[in-house]
Amino acid sequence: METKNNFFSLKKIKNRWWFISPNGNIFFSVGLNHFDPSTMKYPENISIWKEKYNSDIKEWLKKSVSKNMKNWGFNSIGWVQDVTIRNFQHSRAFTREEYNIINMPYCHMLPFTESHQWDKHFKHYDILNSEWEEWCDYVARTHAAEMSDDPNLIGYFYSDCPTWVHTRPVNEWRGPIFDPELLDSLAGRNKLSKLANHYYKTTYEAIKRYDKNHLILGDRYEATEKIPDEVINSALKYVDVLSFQDFKEPLINMKKWHNKTGKPVLLADAAKIKWDTKPGEISDNDGDWYSKILTGLQENPGCVGFHLCGGYQRNRARRYGLIDEQEKPDTKNLNKIINANNINKKWLENNL
Repeated sequence: METKNNFFSLKKIKNRWWFISPNGNIFFSVGLNHFDPSTMKYPENISIWKEKYNSDIKEWLKKSVSKNMKNWGFNSIGWVQDVTIRNFQHSRAFTREEYNIINMPYCHMLPFTESHQWDKHFKHYDILNSEWEEWCDYVARTHAAEMSDDPNLIGYFYSDCPTWVHTRPVNEWRGPIFDPELLDSLAGRNKLSKLANHYYKTTYEAIKRYDKNHLILGDRYEATEKIPDEVINSALKYVDVLSFQDFKEPLINMKKWHNKTGKPVLLADAAKIKWDTKPGEISDNDGDWYSKILTGLQENPGCVGFHLCGGYQRNRARRYGLIDEQEKPDTKNLNKIINANNINKKWLENNL
């Protein structure tokens, strides 16, 4: 048992990093990502939305999301925004009031930039421009000021897989944030350090102007892509946790980044699913894989949590989810996920 701090914090205890909950207990964040009520508004299921939830997101959050998340053994809400159309913007974030209806710890993404790895429309912001600094202040006072005294908030994410020196086919037109060829020279590496330091310093200062209470979880890096040391070293001064997405080797990469930096790490988005589904094809969210990864992360003294890339509910763009459009659960995989979460809960209790 630790001293109460009113908000989530971090502490290293017996050579292991933990989140510390507002009530002073160690906390390992077991979360689920991607929640969007518009999935309940297709022509084939909108009757459920109207009759069961009175066309009210608050009713849906209370009767569906909150109930299921607790029954499934999750203790956190990860990143809520969901795929709407592939390679387009995700759905909107929840408000503080909406998070609190779910009534469990949550993470919130701050839109300091929109040029995510999967996005094909947004240009990179000019982060050395004073207008971008003003944008960061606007984002912080719009989001962080509202949430600054909420004990359920764990912390803030930034970009979903920033493309510092890589691209994806859908956004090759815009190029990476920084030209990777410049990394071949000391001058180029110094230039990237200056750029990344400005990015993380500006976002940090914007948040702290309005919220001095909550953790900064930072960008959710794509662990399987090149992440220059200049970027990570700049971030270390301004984030509390290093967060990663990894759909290939999360146990190896979470260990690598903790050993390399000494920083707590969060597996903020991961799953074993089939990405390139054909029209009408459905992919399972592999419960055996989830169980293996969650158990394996217990052996990493730097890991403070794992957020499953859900989604909560399948939609026409995201062809995998723990329940389908008619709210029918994926019982086979859900039972394995629930069992893994219960085992993780006992492991956590044994560490109290």
